[in-house]
Parts: sequence; structure tokens; C-alpha cells
Amino acid sequence: MARQIPLPLAAGDGEQRIVVGNANEPVLRACQDAANWPFRTALLSGPRRSGRSLIARWFMESGQGHAIDDAEDADEAEIFHAWNRAQAGNVPLLIIGRPVPDVWPVRLPDLRSRLSPALNLAIGEPDDAMLAALIEAHARQRGLVLGEGATTYLVPRCTRSFAGVEELVARIDRISLERKSSATLAIWREALARPRGPVQDGPK
Repeated sequence: MARQIPLPLAAGDGEQRIVVGNANEPVLRACQDAANWPFRTALLSGPRRSGRSLIARWFMESGQGHAIDDAEDADEAEIFHAWNRAQAGNVPLLIIGRPVPDVWPVRLPDLRSRLSPALNLAIGEPDDAMLAALIEAHARQRGLVLGEGATTYLVPRCTRSFAGVEELVARIDRISLERKSSATLAIWREALARPRGPVQDGPK
């Protein structure tokens, strides 16, 4: 059964929640045990739109430790200094980026040697229960009311990925606004049939 973790946001930011399910529950459990990470450091990777940035935010706001997002695009010297500060202050450090070394080839030798023993965490692909919860969460964030039976109909037919369900809900919302009609079966079908397009906003 999927559940959700609400994030406290500034006024006007809208509701954002981490949907917890099979794909990320092991990651969140590991984050709650950050004091026992090797050298207090973990590397987190995951599929597009899988909520890595939300997990980083939750990790920091819940007092678990510090986090660096989009690490593969950051200055490696700065990450190295952050690692040193984590050791000196005994504060866990969560580094979010592409898998090391397969996709993120760390070039700085000192950083590479320090990250090699870090705990590797990866968000997987969502199962049916989590897909349904993701559809409901994205609809709620948009203020979109899905008709009865929406997830039962959509889950077996949607693209089975975080990005896929987010794009699907965006299409349903867009078509519903275009038609000035409630999001019922005819609109679900049209949204499933339309070409996919990237989601431009929101957390990764």
C-alpha cells in the first residue's frame, strides 16, 4: 500500500508530497538510518521524475543531514569539501546524481576515492499500487478531479514509469481544460492515445 510524506512549503508553492511505495521505500528507510552509512555518505540515483529532489529536501528538512542535488553537474571540488565537512561534523551527506562510475565518471581522484565506499541507493520502477498513488497525487497537485475508477482504468494502460504517469495526468488535465469538461472516461482514453511530451515543471 503506497502512502505519502507531506513536505512543508512556503505559502503559494502548492502541495508537494513524496509518494512512498515499492520503488523508494528502501531508500527512505536507509535515509532514516543515515548515521550508520559508511563514512556517513550515500549516493542516490533514480529514473527521471522519480522524486530524487523531493527526497533530498525531505532529508534535509527532517534533520537527517545535508544533501547535494544534481551532483554530476556540480563542482567536484565543492563536493569533496562537503564530504570533508560531513566527516568533521559527523553529519550524513546524501549525494543525488547519476550512478557512479557507470554514468557519472568522477574525474577528481580524491573525490572518486572517497565516494567509492559510499552507500549506493537507487529508486526503482513503481508497481501498480504506487502508479495508482502517483496518478492520484499528481491530479491532486493540479487540482484535477479524476472520475470514479480512474486509476483502475489508467494503471494497466499507462506508461509504467514516474515520468509516464506524470505526463499522462498533465495530458488529462490539458484535455479537460480544452474541452471544458470533467475528466471522465472519454478524456482518459484521449490522453492515453495522445503522443507523450516532456513535463516541464516540478521536482525531479
